[in-house]
Amino acid sequence: MKADFLLNSKTALELYEKVRGLPIIDYHNHLSVSDIATDKRFTDILELWIAPDPYKHRAMRMRGVPEKYITGEASSEEKFEKWCETLPHLFGNPLYHWSLMELSTVFGIDELPTQKNAKEIYRCCNEYLSRESVTSRSLLERFNVELACPCVSLLDDLSCLEGIANVAPSLRGDDIVAPSEDFLKRLSSLTGISAYDDNGFSSAVKKRLDALEANGLVFTDHALDNGFCFDADRDDVKRLIFLAGEYAKRDLVMQLHIGAQRFTSTKLREAAGAAGGYAGIGNSVDVQSLTSLLDAVDMREHRLPKTVLFTLNPADNALISVLSGSYSRDGVSGLITQGPAWWWCDHKQGILDMLEHTAAFSLVSNFVGMTTDSRSFLSFVRHDYFRRILCDWLGKKIDDGEPVSDIEYAKSLVYDLCYGNAKRIINKKGGKEK
Repeated sequence: MKADFLLNSKTALELYEKVRGLPIIDYHNHLSVSDIATDKRFTDILELWIAPDPYKHRAMRMRGVPEKYITGEASSEEKFEKWCETLPHLFGNPLYHWSLMELSTVFGIDELPTQKNAKEIYRCCNEYLSRESVTSRSLLERFNVELACPCVSLLDDLSCLEGIANVAPSLRGDDIVAPSEDFLKRLSSLTGISAYDDNGFSSAVKKRLDALEANGLVFTDHALDNGFCFDADRDDVKRLIFLAGEYAKRDLVMQLHIGAQRFTSTKLREAAGAAGGYAGIGNSVDVQSLTSLLDAVDMREHRLPKTVLFTLNPADNALISVLSGSYSRDGVSGLITQGPAWWWCDHKQGILDMLEHTAAFSLVSNFVGMTTDSRSFLSFVRHDYFRRILCDWLGKKIDDGEPVSDIEYAKSLVYDLCYGNAKRIINKKGGKEK
């Protein structure tokens, strides 16, 4: 990749120099905790680059590649070749950029994979993996990841992460809001508290939150999928309000991922599993339901926790950004913020739209930072992708004559949006910043 990739002015390049070497704080992803704990070594390029990435699987399906070459019984090399045949057709798609960045950063390969060179690239990559010890933790080091926060359940045993300084859990709380019988049984067993009535449930959940905090918990996450409707009498809504209150009391960050249509193709769900890359964008969020939820939390004793709202429907950008000014607490900057461009919006245009709407309707200086939301250890290149787009966006505004106090302020702004704001959240939770 060229040094000035996505950077179209001297000002953009100057801003990028401020953030180019910054560490990465990736506060929401789906990396395998087991792979991190065991420091899994990767020996096959398919296993590292393609198998864990449903974005790539989706693209191959759109090209008509048979499922056996995606998640089926075809050989590793055959699947790799099918991906290489697909990639040249993805010009304009973020996968085109990300894939080139991933190959270049880890393997030093700067040519576009195609049907013609697929076998040679497959050979070169696997030779590299056999020669070098490429492991989950070595990749965190290679990408300068200061903190990665993979999603975990309230019930997960995190003792395997002890002593791994740059990894902390991010709580995925959907199974707490809608607990199954098995969840309640395991929660009761883990805590020694019967979780089958409201008092016992809340006590058991608090005990498990204590355990996760001891393992470095700062960020939590809940899905408000397409069709979310607020009803204060529903048990799942009551539990979410209870959890948000606990997050506020403990100074945890609550992320709400809004608007996914997760059920589309029954056949693909059966073939590829629940996270197989076939989900869609839902309708525009019911703003009355969203604001009713936030208000119900804000009316409780501990009020709203710091909250990051992710929207999957691009039509909701302005709506979500405006809400940052609809709730406040004395002395708290950015109580509500819009999250980074998420899932199908995580591309150049989606990032630019998020930045423009956040700047126009909110305070872009409060933006918490980029996150990968990925299952792939190579996806950390997306932080560099974001940093380049951010610096070009701000550089263009400066060059077009929009007033800023000076270039040093602009540099401090991109620093905060790429690293500083997330770092301050972690430091505050750690007692380093009051």
